[in-house]
Amino acid sequence: MDDPRPDVLLTGLLFYDLVLTGLPQPPTPGEEIWTSGMGCGPGGIANLAVAASRFGLRTSLATVFGDDFYGAYCHEILAGQEGVDLSLSRTANGWHTPVTVSLAHGDDRALVTHGQEPPYSQDVLMGDPPEARTALVHLEAEPRAWLAKASANGTQIYADVGWDPTEQWSRDLLDQLALCHAFLPNEAEAMAYTRTDSAVAALGTLTELVPVAVITRGGDGAIAVDQTTGEYAEVPALAVDVLDATGAGDVFGASFVAASLGGWPLEERLRFAVLAAGLSVQHHGGALAAPGWYGVDRWLHTVRDPELRSAYGFLADRIPADPGPPVAYAPVTPPARE
Repeated sequence: MDDPRPDVLLTGLLFYDLVLTGLPQPPTPGEEIWTSGMGCGPGGIANLAVAASRFGLRTSLATVFGDDFYGAYCHEILAGQEGVDLSLSRTANGWHTPVTVSLAHGDDRALVTHGQEPPYSQDVLMGDPPEARTALVHLEAEPRAWLAKASANGTQIYADVGWDPTEQWSRDLLDQLALCHAFLPNEAEAMAYTRTDSAVAALGTLTELVPVAVITRGGDGAIAVDQTTGEYAEVPALAVDVLDATGAGDVFGASFVAASLGGWPLEERLRFAVLAAGLSVQHHGGALAAPGWYGVDRWLHTVRDPELRSAYGFLADRIPADPGPPVAYAPVTPPARE
């Protein structure tokens, strides 16, 4: 009998993203720059929700939508187009959906956001969280009460963390790893929180705190240890032309969870996550850059490099017989509502 629980439980802040790409150089005060590319769509926590749903995972999202055009558009994309369960979400009267303008230049981007704190907290949205196979969470300095409840329900917690603007990197945050099954920081975050000077040393410290430790290294790929299986893996990044890196880390995390739920070996999980993130940065960022099974299948059938075909040959047995229809990438402007 199929497990009736959601595969992935999510909560967090949703944004309407407007992404501008192709900047010849970063803008300076008083200067107007014309760009060659633009895309729009839901962002923030939607990045994880869409990435997970496009890999066929039953995805439940608790977030807040404003009662404005941006909120209605994001709600329709997530529920109607992407099949995300929004039964835990709420629409807040008189509250504006946060809007982020992303200026992508080279391999990075600058973000400008307009918005206010939502009127409902994560703990209010979640209440007593439903049982789920996994939850993808963003650890913050102040622990969320729902996280301990979800862990007690048997939900496996996959966590990441953001840049600390205070640069204090309090180790108290790592106490929350006692609730987690896996932790997936990037290299800079991992070294800062563990007070180490290399990704390998940081990984060694994290393995003492969490069963599965993964460190993403940007252009150097990723390394990981899974103590539940005794595996260590290190994989290189893909050589790709970066259009927009927005949301790539979220695609990595959702892809790693999808492969983990499939029971794949650690090296395959890492390669799959690196591939999905690499495919996502070739499209306008945010949620709609996620490749899904369609994008992975298309890539596998077009790659000609013999080393890549060998390294990713395992996908021939992993991709569903029906990888689904082409995914919808970010439009230049939202379609007119009828």
